Amino acid sequence: MKFGLVNVGGRAAICRDSRVYDLERASGGTLSTDPMAALAEWEAVLAWAEDLGPDIESTELDEATLLAPVPAPQKIFGVGLNYHDHAEEAGLEIPREPLIFTKFPSCLTGPRGEVRLSSNRVDWEAELVVVIGRGGRDIAEADVRSRIAGFCVGQDISDRRLQFNGKPPQFSMGKSVDTFGPLGPGVVPLALLADPDDLAVRCEIDGETMQDGRTSQMIFGVTELVAWLSKHCTLLPGDLIFTGTPAGVGSARDPRRYLEAGEEIVTSIDGLGTLRNRCV
Repeated sequence: MKFGLVNVGGRAAICRDSRVYDLERASGGTLSTDPMAALAEWEAVLAWAEDLGPDIESTELDEATLLAPVPAPQKIFGVGLNYHDHAEEAGLEIPREPLIFTKFPSCLTGPRGEVRLSSNRVDWEAELVVVIGRGGRDIAEADVRSRIAGFCVGQDISDRRLQFNGKPPQFSMGKSVDTFGPLGPGVVPLALLADPDDLAVRCEIDGETMQDGRTSQMIFGVTELVAWLSKHCTLLPGDLIFTGTPAGVGSARDPRRYLEAGEEIVTSIDGLGTLRNRCV
């Protein structure tokens, strides 16, 4: 991540080339220390960041201090079966429209946060996460990019035992256990990505590659998802969309493979950075 909004110990900051600029201190108090407030005035933050120079106070990035860059979204959407290869490995039909579930905001954790396993059937799902900026209602597809603050790397950790414990399944509960939403390392503006519609998504467990896909394989792309969701509810600054996962999840393997205590989940997306989350 060469540039992005980060959350350093609860304070909003801009990270550029491994230097961290505290928004409130570096701006002389004109910008807020609250990451959610920074997203609400995202255009002003980006305009201010254009003039960052060696004379502006900064510190060296310490990734251990990073928390979820969007700590308190009002809404978190998840999208099920949104990659062709994942639908195939699950043996399910391609959906005709987005399949939406929710994750509770209390599930979020940072790019180095621990994942607390809630059963012996906890699974991984590497995902591109959309962070809403200006948002709105009934957003036309042509206007979507102007309403997005940027992208993050995410993990939609899923307790399959809890998720499929009843009929119908309880997607939201199974995906909302505390620590089941690793997010970060920062919010990267789309303008900094060579091709925001074709990013490599990877997941490794203790060095073994489990997922290796591209966002161009999505069934419903980011533009379509944002426009579709905005037809049904108003999107607000900081709302998150976990856009689905490519093939390679543990529950679709033969034999099935789930997370174990002590393992490290390494999730990366080109241009956005890497999450490293230890299971406990």
